[in-house]
Amino acid sequence: MAVGVFDSGLGGLTVYDACAKRLPDVAFCYYGDNAHAPYGVRDADDIFNLTCAGVERLWDEGCDLVILACNTASAAALKRMQETWIPEGKRVLGVFVPMIEALTERKWGDNSPPREVAVKHVALFATPATVASRAFQRELAFRAIGVDVEAQPCGGVVDAIETGDEILAEALVKSHVEALKRRMPHPEAAILGCTHYPLMQKTFQEALGANVDVYSQANLVAESLADYLTRRPEFIGAGTTSKFLTTGDPASVSSHATQFLRYPIRFEAA
Repeated sequence: MAVGVFDSGLGGLTVYDACAKRLPDVAFCYYGDNAHAPYGVRDADDIFNLTCAGVERLWDEGCDLVILACNTASAAALKRMQETWIPEGKRVLGVFVPMIEALTERKWGDNSPPREVAVKHVALFATPATVASRAFQRELAFRAIGVDVEAQPCGGVVDAIETGDEILAEALVKSHVEALKRRMPHPEAAILGCTHYPLMQKTFQEALGANVDVYSQANLVAESLADYLTRRPEFIGAGTTSKFLTTGDPASVSSHATQFLRYPIRFEAA
């Protein structure tokens, strides 16, 4: 048994890496659906079906707890999965929760009425599907009032990252930041609402300016997972070795993963 980490491709490796460093004694099983990436341009039913298939594969590996390290899946599929699909004894958690906790400075279990928070102008960079879902704005509205969120769909960035084209990815990030700043000239905070985007965090920060706080999910998710496993240790599992699965070409995916993380990662066919 291990803790499952699901992503549409390589982006979730940022979450895996942070979780593995925070919880070095926990075994992880990573599933990248590289054959169908990116998810951000797919419709909700397609995203739901692909996500369910990946999560079932992780259950087959003994992962009773699965982290959806994919904002698109978390936004477009998780609520439906939790309401209609996930059986007793299994848990599937998304990546929005830790981000909103950090932004609003309140714990997820805090069900008090929404209140004003320090940050008033927030830029959200995400895939087109995540932006279209408005899931981030909906969850934020339950907890905070008076926050203006300007969302920028970042078409092409995930494709460029998945193919290893850093020059194109940097150019696209700069273009998307410029487009958002035409609508919100002075954001106070920026949310990188896709787990691929931390790989381009330096470019986002430079384009936004040093005075903008850039929230990246990986470390926040890792801390949240550590807290969850402290409360629910039965989901840690008894595994000792991490495993990496892909629906894509294992050799190609392993090469790109090693390039991103700067240490060797070997994927197997899912």
